[in-house]
Amino acid sequence: MKSLSVVGMILLAVSALLFYLTTDFTVERITISHVMGVMAGIGIGLIFGGLVGYVSKGSAIKAEAKRREFKQLQKEKEELEKQAIEIEKRQAELERENTNPQI
Repeated sequence: MKSLSVVGMILLAVSALLFYLTTDFTVERITISHVMGVMAGIGIGLIFGGLVGYVSKGSAIKAEAKRREFKQLQKEKEELEKQAIEIEKRQAELERENTNPQI
């Protein structure tokens, strides 16, 4: 978003320069073509803003899904480790019982 703001500032500066070169900032010299140019600039800005917003939201949603999946995999890993520890304990108990038969 920072780069988009920088591009917006540059375009605004270019438009101010072009406006200065064509009108000398006098209201009498503003014509309908200037108004049309401003409206076109706003339209182009809205189009670019919409596209960038759509793309950034899509990538943010994908990143959030990856984070959720990673957390779920971590939980599953912890559960599997707990189960492995329980199984090892059971096997150790069974081995102790088999090596030390009670009379």
